[in-house]
Amino acid sequence: MLKKVGLASLILALAGVTVISANFAAVSNEQWGVIMNLSGRQRMLSQKMTKEALLATSGINAEENRKNLKETMNTFEKVLKGLRDGDASLNLPACENEEITTKLDKINLLFDEMIPLLSKVTEGGVLTPVELPVLAKLNLPILTTMDSTVKMFEQEAGKVLTKDPALALVINLAGKQRMLTQKMSKEALLMYLKIDMVSNSKMLRDTASLFDRTLKGLKDGDSELGLPISRDEGIISQLDLVGSFWSAVKPLVEKTSNMDNYVSKEEAAAVVELLSTILKEMDKAVKMYEALSK
Repeated sequence: MLKKVGLASLILALAGVTVISANFAAVSNEQWGVIMNLSGRQRMLSQKMTKEALLATSGINAEENRKNLKETMNTFEKVLKGLRDGDASLNLPACENEEITTKLDKINLLFDEMIPLLSKVTEGGVLTPVELPVLAKLNLPILTTMDSTVKMFEQEAGKVLTKDPALALVINLAGKQRMLTQKMSKEALLMYLKIDMVSNSKMLRDTASLFDRTLKGLKDGDSELGLPISRDEGIISQLDLVGSFWSAVKPLVEKTSNMDNYVSKEEAAAVVELLSTILKEMDKAVKMYEALSK
């Protein structure tokens, strides 16, 4: 996203005229809000794709989830390309920061590794017991690399959003909550399918704990997370709504994370459904934060 200083700027500089750094100069505050929202959403989509493949394999609304998976894959691919090369339909400017484009290129390569497994599901197949752990392993590097990319965008956005310097971080962490809903869904399904239960049990507990803490921090502030107290009544109300849904699903998430508990297909489906509702409501909150950047 860094804009190169052109010949005209160089001439002005040589002439003794003060030149304001052109880095990110062409990116509006509104676009920074979009960049933070959509780059953050990519983390969520990496987990949503995995979740949908697991749902179809588990026979939970299989055909609907095959369709959803195809749509999620297409969205992930379109936004990834837009973050790198720009996309007017998404209000995304082209990225000219080489460090960030290198990260985005790496994510593209990692996504290419997942495509054969995901496509098998979209084309009507199910993943075998051998393929399930492979998918569980492949999605994590996409998530972690995308998360580090979001933090790079956040650093640059913080230099521009001077009216509210903390806003980029808030959008990042609010957006990350969307990802955590899908990560919990994925981990709950892996527990139901009895895939690497020791590891996924711990990850599910950790993911739930982070979601819980961040939700409280977005509303009441959290100095360790760098979150200020929310002052916007509309956002507070929306976070309270998210909290009410979270209170409903949290006990079921805790049950699923315990390896000693039997989790039925119906319970696994209920966890996913409730977390999908939280995803939708959390996305509304992110868009409310994004609107503050305009």
